[in-house]
Amino acid sequence: MTVKAYGANAADQPLQAMDITRRAPGPRDVQVEIAFCGVCHSDLHTVRSEWGGTKYPCVPGHEIVGHVSALGADARGFKIGDTVGVGCLVGSCQQCAACDEGLEQYCENGFTGTYNGATADAPGHTLGGYAQRIVVDENFVLHIRHPEAQLAAVAPLLCAGITTYSPLRHWNAGPGKKVGIVGIGGLGHMGIKIAHAMGAHVVAFTTSDGKRQDAHDLGADEVVISRDAAQMQAHAGSFDLILDTVAASHDLDAFSSLLKRDGTLVLVGVPEHAHPSPNVGNLIFKRRAIAGSLIGGIAETQEMLDFCAQHGLVADIEMIAARDIDKAYDRMVHSDVKYRFVIDSATL
Repeated sequence: MTVKAYGANAADQPLQAMDITRRAPGPRDVQVEIAFCGVCHSDLHTVRSEWGGTKYPCVPGHEIVGHVSALGADARGFKIGDTVGVGCLVGSCQQCAACDEGLEQYCENGFTGTYNGATADAPGHTLGGYAQRIVVDENFVLHIRHPEAQLAAVAPLLCAGITTYSPLRHWNAGPGKKVGIVGIGGLGHMGIKIAHAMGAHVVAFTTSDGKRQDAHDLGADEVVISRDAAQMQAHAGSFDLILDTVAASHDLDAFSSLLKRDGTLVLVGVPEHAHPSPNVGNLIFKRRAIAGSLIGGIAETQEMLDFCAQHGLVADIEMIAARDIDKAYDRMVHSDVKYRFVIDSATL
């Protein structure tokens, strides 16, 4: 079936309206009418082929919320009209050790991304959520339990929410733990909200003094201007966990030195150019770790959505029409959004 979408035909071309084809639902598929789709920095990197390997036409979007409009004969977990989400994954091998543990994002045979992933469907790669409709294996569809009125602001949870929730959960953020969040953007603002809801003492790091009140409003107990050496030094050796959401190359030593013995600096942003090599002594003498974390598996993503519904957490968003995506990309590059753009799919 043909549906309206927005995408790009080359790295140096703007996004434009296009018609794409979606498969008819197979036996275990769920067809979703997309209501809203969040705009992630990964969308921009992929459209502009900044990470390489982009297949065109490219239709991005992996922060999808909408309603079930059709089901395959063997799909059991959903019914017509259900409010659902689709995140960064639409497939994995379902047979390796990672998939067996519900860690599809680490599938040993490679997961299928919601866009730019290999697929048997035309055009040979997946096309994402900047579209009216998507058809997805039921194993990769999620229940949304937030009120309908919050649906647009729920969309970014499917990437920004799980990308921050998963490491906070894995490294046991909670009462009695001091947790730092570096960067107050699409990811960082959700990291602050989630860490606060988990009961941790939350310290936000920003280069902008103008974001101080915003960080407190999001749930930060303290705010540190990371360019101020004295403010940074005041927190030396005191953090259990620091979540670094910044997707630009920067000095990691400034943050690893703030960790306690056995503390961990977790990176979730992928910079265009590599970070400077960290000081190994800084790690060795306190048994500190620098780690990475990638989104979350389907079960954990559902857990995150339910946690956010329980605690009333959604993203801070700015709604846009599909025709304004390129302008939104340019603003996103300059951090001119608080804190996530969301496309109203009705504008397609």
